[in-house]
Amino acid sequence: MLTEIALIIVFYFFGAFPHLYLLCKLHKLDTSGDLHMNLWQGAGPFWGITGVLFDVFKGIATILICYAIGLDLWVTVACGLATVTGQMWPVFSGFDGEKGNTVGLGMSITLAYLPTLIALIPALIGLISKLVKLLRLKGQSTRTRFTKGAGTSDALPIGVALAFFILPIAAYFLGKPIEIVVGFIILFVIIMIRRLTQGLTEDIKAKRKMGEVLFNRLLLDRSIK
Repeated sequence: MLTEIALIIVFYFFGAFPHLYLLCKLHKLDTSGDLHMNLWQGAGPFWGITGVLFDVFKGIATILICYAIGLDLWVTVACGLATVTGQMWPVFSGFDGEKGNTVGLGMSITLAYLPTLIALIPALIGLISKLVKLLRLKGQSTRTRFTKGAGTSDALPIGVALAFFILPIAAYFLGKPIEIVVGFIILFVIIMIRRLTQGLTEDIKAKRKMGEVLFNRLLLDRSIK
């Protein structure tokens, strides 16, 4: 039991490893706010994609390592969730990190690839919607469009939320082990908790309407439409 607890703690620190912070520092970029966005807009799409892929790698590597050393499935799922939690609430950054979506994707696709591919459909629709919006921008070069983006999106955050909501349902109906189904339920819950709480103190200080703020955060992943 002590070994399993130690491994869960180790994977929390693996998830918390501040690679996005280090990449932003390397490129002399702002290290506050959304580091994925800072890296994408400040250093370009290549480094933005690199940061995302490293996040996904964290989730994949955690599960593969657990499989390789023969851990019980419950412990494997717990280690995956620890890695996601480390990215969300990293000790190295005052417990204020990213949203967990990318690490969660890596974890889930390694545990159960078919349910994950099914669950990703609404997220992919949201991503395509954002790309269409991007391509419709006028008076900008292709490089500028993809570097600066097309502003906020409603379809993508809704699609991502739906993806993690669908994930445990798809896993259950496709006959995946109960450990994976429960793990996916917990993954959805902590991702929604992170949406609700990231930057919430600023909303409270600004005296925004909390009902509206919480609804927007859950659905759109931001406090203001």
